[in-house]
Amino acid sequence: MALSLVAGYLLFLQFRPKKNTTEVVTKNPVSDTVSDKFRMAYFEMDSVEANFNVVKEVKAEISAKETEYNKSLNQLEQAYKNKFNELSKENMTPEQTEAAQNTLRQYGESLKIQKQDLDQKYQEFVMRKNLDLKKKIKDFIQVFNSDKKYSYIITYEPDLHYFTDTAYNITADVIKGLNKYYGPVKK
Repeated sequence: MALSLVAGYLLFLQFRPKKNTTEVVTKNPVSDTVSDKFRMAYFEMDSVEANFNVVKEVKAEISAKETEYNKSLNQLEQAYKNKFNELSKENMTPEQTEAAQNTLRQYGESLKIQKQDLDQKYQEFVMRKNLDLKKKIKDFIQVFNSDKKYSYIITYEPDLHYFTDTAYNITADVIKGLNKYYGPVKK
């Protein structure tokens, strides 16, 4: 937003009627006020994800939860197959076949509800872990910038920026600080 205001002001200066061109050249409000106080830095999130120990820990927790989730799904699927095999083995009368089909349908619906519950719990777990991780990074960035050196610290997204001056890349400092601030990974 601030950059848009600065760009708009520069366009205004460019296209307004010029009374005294030397005044515009000598009095550049952008260089006199903004550049001395306005600094923006960025960090590369993919590098943070690859090198921040807490991210590795969270990924391991999510992977373990996913394994547990898949195991539970496989158990539900196997339970349904077992129930199907149990009900389809016998020679049944039409009435018994209909009763078995009803029982199987009800059992399948019960398993479907259990699967939806598992899905929801897994998604909530992943979302909570990702939000906690994002909060840790945000909290650290506030500590990192406690000296108010930067007006903005953003994360770099490859398709979002057309030009990025690497002089303001603080990724290495952020990774080093995050790992120091949050300590070693729990074993």
